[in-house]
Amino acid sequence: MRSTSSSDTGGSAQPQRTDPAGSASLRRFATLRWAVIAIQLAAVATSHAWLDVHLPWLPMLLVIGLLAGFNVLTLWRLRRSRGVQDLELLFQVCVDLVALTVLIFMSGGVTNPLISLYLPIIAVAATAMPPRDAAIAAALSILGYTLLTESYMPLRMQDEYGAVRLHLAGMWLTFVFSAVIMSWFVIRMMQAIRMRDAQLAAAREQALRSERVVALGNLAAGAAHELGTPLGTMAIIAGEMLGRPGLDAEMREDLALLRDQVAQCKHIITGLAARAGSSRSEGAQAIALDAWLDAMVQRWRRLRPAVEPRVRFEGPRPAPRIIAEATLEQALLNLFNNAADASADDVDIHAAWDAATLKMEVADRGPGIAPEIASRLGREPVTTRESGAGLGVVLAYAAVERCGGEISFAAREGGGTLARIRLPLDTLTID
Repeated sequence: MRSTSSSDTGGSAQPQRTDPAGSASLRRFATLRWAVIAIQLAAVATSHAWLDVHLPWLPMLLVIGLLAGFNVLTLWRLRRSRGVQDLELLFQVCVDLVALTVLIFMSGGVTNPLISLYLPIIAVAATAMPPRDAAIAAALSILGYTLLTESYMPLRMQDEYGAVRLHLAGMWLTFVFSAVIMSWFVIRMMQAIRMRDAQLAAAREQALRSERVVALGNLAAGAAHELGTPLGTMAIIAGEMLGRPGLDAEMREDLALLRDQVAQCKHIITGLAARAGSSRSEGAQAIALDAWLDAMVQRWRRLRPAVEPRVRFEGPRPAPRIIAEATLEQALLNLFNNAADASADDVDIHAAWDAATLKMEVADRGPGIAPEIASRLGREPVTTRESGAGLGVVLAYAAVERCGGEISFAAREGGGTLARIRLPLDTLTID
């Protein structure tokens, strides 16, 4: 992914392409340069003492020292800034090519087997740079090699047979070094590409889930609008029936429950309509985390009066104050409902928090989750109930992940299902 910045020159904006991933390439360039510098120092140090080769070691050490200083500046630059321009990578390669050309010029030119060090530089440039810049690096390497065939400082050696053996040994050493460096660089580049592909795949999957959730949200908004009229009619009929004389106590109790449930449905729909399209902070008020959890559980118990859950809250008091997402509250209610549907007489709700994190567990004693279903949870609607649509878990995953949290399901010891939710509280607070 490339970002674009601009600089004003003479009143006109000139775009400069920067590549955040180029920082990794530049760091690999610096690592490769240290290896090349080590080989160059070793060659200069051993040429006279061990190989009886006379080199202009002082100018060569000066070039190697300048290259090492340049590498130090490169690492310092990487610490101060992450974005690396394509032009900067090309400049780095050019510095390496110039240094190598000067050193080879002073040590036998084309007769020096180390001249093959041009090849690793070309390979690295081809894997880490745009095609145009890689072509420029290759052309400069060819130009340098061509110049060194005509102009160089010849090596002074008295033993011709030893010179041949030295040349063959140098060729072997250069081949080994080139093979190791090129393999290392290509492997690192492939690892980076695979990691990027995995991130892109995860982003595409997240986008597909978000698109599905948005579509469900639009359908839910339309359904909420259309349900207002029949719910109002049901409330009126329930009220009229309660006003009739001669009703027995059991019938009156059932009608009162029906009226309360209809009122709860109307309250939910009204809340959805009021919050649709608004941000979490608009008109919202901060509430203590334990108070929010308790109010949510009490609301759910009014909707499921036949369920008697075991509820346990743990955490420092006073609890952190949050502004919760409506979608997050609905997600937790969906998990509560799933547990109650699986085992209405055995539901456990446990919440624990500290200053930074909320952890929740919702457990039931139902039949559990089949392995073929577990792998699809959160990615597509799945259900084990004939009357279910399987949307609750999908919406729960979307809401929890939208708040920066995680949700997972596991088999409960002794039978049943255990849903775990982890939420960072900084995403639920507002400045």
